[in-house]
Amino acid sequence: MLGFFKQFFEKKPVEKERPPYYSIVCPYCFHKFEPDEVVFRAAHTKENDDEFTLQEDERLNAWRRKFNLSQQDMEAVIEPHTIPEENHVYSENVLVAVIDRYGVATRRRLCPSCHNELPISSGKMPSNIISIVGASQVGKSVYMTSLIHTLQSSTASNFDAACMPLSAEISRKFRQNYLEPIFDRGMMLESTNPNEQQEPFIFQFVFKDDRRAPLTLVFFDVAGEGMVERDYLEIYASHIKNSSGILFLVDPLQIRTIRDKIRLSVGQEEGEFASRYDEPREVVISLFENFIAHQQGSKTKIPTAIVLTKSDMLQYLKEEDSEYIQSNSNVFRNVVHKGYLDQTEFENINGEIRRFIEKVDRPFKDAVDVYFQNTAYFAVSALGSNPVNRQVTGVISPTRVDEPFIWLLHQLDYIDRRDAP
Repeated sequence: MLGFFKQFFEKKPVEKERPPYYSIVCPYCFHKFEPDEVVFRAAHTKENDDEFTLQEDERLNAWRRKFNLSQQDMEAVIEPHTIPEENHVYSENVLVAVIDRYGVATRRRLCPSCHNELPISSGKMPSNIISIVGASQVGKSVYMTSLIHTLQSSTASNFDAACMPLSAEISRKFRQNYLEPIFDRGMMLESTNPNEQQEPFIFQFVFKDDRRAPLTLVFFDVAGEGMVERDYLEIYASHIKNSSGILFLVDPLQIRTIRDKIRLSVGQEEGEFASRYDEPREVVISLFENFIAHQQGSKTKIPTAIVLTKSDMLQYLKEEDSEYIQSNSNVFRNVVHKGYLDQTEFENINGEIRRFIEKVDRPFKDAVDVYFQNTAYFAVSALGSNPVNRQVTGVISPTRVDEPFIWLLHQLDYIDRRDAP
């Protein structure tokens, strides 16, 4: 009898009902808006029609100037409200095209804020975007290159997906300026020059199951010192605010308590180390001032992976400072997650690096605890060894570089987390 009544009072799992459409976050300027707010790029020009000639796009050019990108005249921007409703084309309740007064259809949807072209899936699926942040010299560019290389060569296959650049131009620039110099020639990248063109690199982790939304990875290769300068932070703040996940990179050489020990072991001059590194806590403070302070409770709920880069350099702490890193540490062992986040492996690395950061930089750990609600700690080596004279000798062997990304996949409900069989 109790069983009969129990079925009426037990809470049954409620399946989430799919909304008619999703809010869009622009992967270029991170402005958040609804699908009916998009504008369109005309699919043609008409020399005898002032509205449809090539013209300056003030919003696009204003965005491009922030990244020192060249400006050019573009086809006209079409506001959907100027087009009769019968000439609006919808797909899955999302406005995807308009037919102009010349009878020409355009599907080139633009962000209403910056006028960059939106991904095809925008509005039909959630806009889940991951941002990479970190101070100067932490190796953001090298890590981004190694991460994308690993996602494309192995991780995507392990999760029945593909890692694709958002455009052919991004693919070409990434290959020529990042992938080939590092992985083909073993050369380190020059530090980012604030005066050079700095177009963002945007990749999508696209699942073969088309019912699952792609995950977008956005990397702005701006000068790292921007992370503690207000002008750059104003650009970053809007990006981070509407991100679904954050990869927060920390270099061991930023941490004063171990920097000298590593420097002496490597044999580098002090001038090459100390002065150029901003401490991790300073980056957290900058993020707080420009973004986190404006969130409810002055905390952010965005899942944030704290990623200790250049983990191969921690080998210099093994012998003399065994209280920091043991010779059999998880840090030096690569792990492959396939189909799910291996819970045991994750808990081991998260616990070890969390304790390590607490020992060597307690102020940073405390700042993270105060301002971030959902964090996990990781250690990665983008190359597997420390370059000598900006050259990698031997085989490049990335270590655990995709693990923070895979944790974010789990946090965003793309994959399960369980123990390996």
